[in-house]
Amino acid sequence: MAEETGNQRYYRAPCPGCGAPVEFRSAQSTHAVCPYCQSTVVRQGDTLARTGKMAELFDDFSPLQLFAAGRIQDKPFTLIGRLQYTYPGGRWTEWIAALDGDRTAILSEDNGAYVFALPFDLQRAAPPWNELRVGATTAFAGQSYTVTSNEQVALTSAQGELPHLPELGRPFAMVELRSDKGLVLSIDYGTATPSAYLGRSVQLEDLQLTGLREESAKDEKGRSFNCPNCGSPVTVNLADSKSITCGSCSSIIDLSQGIGGELRHATQDEPVRPLIALGSMGQLQGAQWQVVGFQHRMGSEPGDDEQFGWDEYLLYNKKRGFSFLVDAEDGWSMVKPTTGAPVMAENGSTATYLSKRYQQQYAYNAETTYVAGEFYWQVERGQKTFNRDFANGGALLSMERSANELTWSSGSKIDSGAVATAFKLDTKKDMFKRADALPVSAASGLGCGTIILIIVVIIIMLIILSTCSSSSGGYRSSGGSYGGYSSGGGHK
Repeated sequence: MAEETGNQRYYRAPCPGCGAPVEFRSAQSTHAVCPYCQSTVVRQGDTLARTGKMAELFDDFSPLQLFAAGRIQDKPFTLIGRLQYTYPGGRWTEWIAALDGDRTAILSEDNGAYVFALPFDLQRAAPPWNELRVGATTAFAGQSYTVTSNEQVALTSAQGELPHLPELGRPFAMVELRSDKGLVLSIDYGTATPSAYLGRSVQLEDLQLTGLREESAKDEKGRSFNCPNCGSPVTVNLADSKSITCGSCSSIIDLSQGIGGELRHATQDEPVRPLIALGSMGQLQGAQWQVVGFQHRMGSEPGDDEQFGWDEYLLYNKKRGFSFLVDAEDGWSMVKPTTGAPVMAENGSTATYLSKRYQQQYAYNAETTYVAGEFYWQVERGQKTFNRDFANGGALLSMERSANELTWSSGSKIDSGAVATAFKLDTKKDMFKRADALPVSAASGLGCGTIILIIVVIIIMLIILSTCSSSSGGYRSSGGSYGGYSSGGGHK
């Protein structure tokens, strides 16, 4: 039956499984999950038909919950449903938001990042999913997009009321495209006619949310198990972790399928000691960050056997999600995945993002050689990508491409002294200095005559090198590739 509550009209009917009341707050909702017996029901007029039983929700420790309310562009919304999906690299959550006028939207949550999206008319038939190759560009409604992800996904659980309900466990394609204006377009091939949503990145504090889970309810409760390699206890502290390393034997353990079954692992025989210890807390860019992961990576330019290396620290903040602190030969930087996809010139020489033009610095193949800590993506030793690094003054932009995903990251350079101070390592400041600091620090203790002599020697060496080789490659320092496989909070 239909009932009125203030200005809100909603439907309520008894669950055909247990008789408990099931409510529909949105006229767009066709399915629901009974909060008492977990039956999945479909609305048929003012009655409900039972279609099956829903699997148990995965506790993602999200601050969001059903009936949390907020505002987007000064319009109210309420979270009325939740869908949890899995893909080969892990899982993510979509919240169904009821808007005014019986419209619904999606608030996607992935790795501490959020995208608020509305239904979108593609103005043409959606292309077959297998024609949307990662890295390809296409246009919808006059806007150009780059395909950044094309994955086979499956629904694993749901809660509340839903505008659609894919078959539980059945794989289907989900394609994500991004624009240089920060737009995220998701095409869901889980129905006969693919549906599309278009959105942008949002911060939770900007949504003015009320009714969030209590802090005590979302504290990071550690999950423990025994290492499949050495048997030592391993504790997982972050709910979104897809990989973790054993503190005793350094094995990489795959958590993408949970910790209840047999765990896949890979051993690491050559430990690398991070300059900043795992678990360290640091104040950077106005927020308190914790170091939760570390990886050492090696790179080489195509056709060049010479390798270079750099370190990446995975940082976590409850409100800002994940960022990367990169320690490279040419200095430190702090970056995070972008919401949109920059437009790159055909020859790769430039990239444009949010109206800013960046020049390519390096193009190289990258490989992960050592990892420690926890990661929100499924990290593996030997993981390979092709990367491009761009810069505009102190602003940085990086592209990282794998077989199924194209990731862009943006950020800025950061002073080595600021990094040391942030993590209370001032006594080790000299260990944080990199090549970008050498001209200033070296000149401070040298006389003018010595500096002139050094410059003359450098010029002579450059002349000698130019006559010995006609190659344009030269020396390069590593720009870093800024971390792994994250879409920054879209559908995947």
